Amino acid sequence: MNTAVDNKFPGKDVSLDDLENRLPLVAKKSPDHKTTFTCGGVEIGGNLIPILAGPNLAETEDMILECAKAMKKAGAHFLRAGCFKPLTFPYRSPKFYETRENGLKWLKLAGEAAGLPVVTEVMHIEKIGIVAEHADMLQIGTRNMQNYPLLTEVGKTGMPVMLKRGYGCSLRDWLMAAEYIALEHDTLGQEQKILLCERGVVSNHTHRATSRFLLDLQVVPAAQELTHLPVMTDPSHATFWQPWVKSMMLASIAAGADALMLEVHPNPPEAAVDPLQCSSFEQFEDMMNAMRPVAAAIGRTIDA
Repeated sequence: MNTAVDNKFPGKDVSLDDLENRLPLVAKKSPDHKTTFTCGGVEIGGNLIPILAGPNLAETEDMILECAKAMKKAGAHFLRAGCFKPLTFPYRSPKFYETRENGLKWLKLAGEAAGLPVVTEVMHIEKIGIVAEHADMLQIGTRNMQNYPLLTEVGKTGMPVMLKRGYGCSLRDWLMAAEYIALEHDTLGQEQKILLCERGVVSNHTHRATSRFLLDLQVVPAAQELTHLPVMTDPSHATFWQPWVKSMMLASIAAGADALMLEVHPNPPEAAVDPLQCSSFEQFEDMMNAMRPVAAAIGRTIDA
C-alpha cells in the first residue's frame, strides 16, 4: 500500500490502483521519498533550485554564445534553447524558422564556453541520437508529452529528461507519461532522471488577449504528494507576458518548485520566437537577485 498519500483520497484523478499498478516507478513510496539526480554536475531535486535559462531559439552562433555568457554571469545553472522548433502551423518563413543541426552545434559550443550544461528539445525519434550528442538533458515539449514512442526511445538513452506537462493534460496523464521514461531507465538499471515541468494549462480566463495558458501552481504540491520526481515550472511560456514572469517565478519558488525555466534574450523585441515572454539580460539578473531571499525563506538556495 502506498503510504505517501491519504488512503481514501489519493487525488482527484489518480487512484490508489494507479499508484500501485500503473505508476509503480514514479509513485512515492513514503512521505519522505524524493529523488535527486545530477546532470552536468548540477544536483536536481535537492536544496538547490537550478535555473535553466536562455532564448527560445538558438538563432545564431554569436547570439547563443552571448546568451550563455550572460546566463553564467547572472548565476544560471543550465543553458536552454531550442534548435528544432514545433509550430502550430506547417509553414516556415524567415520569421518562423529552425536552426536544427547547426543550432545544436552552436548550443553545445556555447555551453562549453560558458561552463553550463545544455538543455534542448527533441521532437523526432530519428533525431534523438544527434540531439543527445549535443545536450546534457533532453526536453520533451508540451505537444509531445503523450508521444509514447518518442518517450520510450528517449528513455532508452538513459539521459536526464525534462518532461513538460501537456497544456491540456491532467496530473494523471503527466505522471503516466513519466512512467514510460521511468520504465526504460529502470530497465537500464539506473535511477529515474526525470524532471517534471509545469508550463501552463489551457484556460478560458488568461487575463490577456495574447495569452493562452495559466501557470498551474497548485500542481507543484499536488504532484509532490504523489511522485518522488522533482517538479519545476516554466513561468515564461505559461504567462506569455514578460511583466508577469517575475511574480510567477517567485510564487513557484514559494510553492516548492525544484527548478525554474526562464526565457532570456539579448534583445527581446527582436526575438525570433515568442518575443512577448522574453526577459532581457538586465531583467534576468534582477530576477535572479529577487529569487535569493525567497529561496532562503523556505530553506533553499539558487546559488550552487
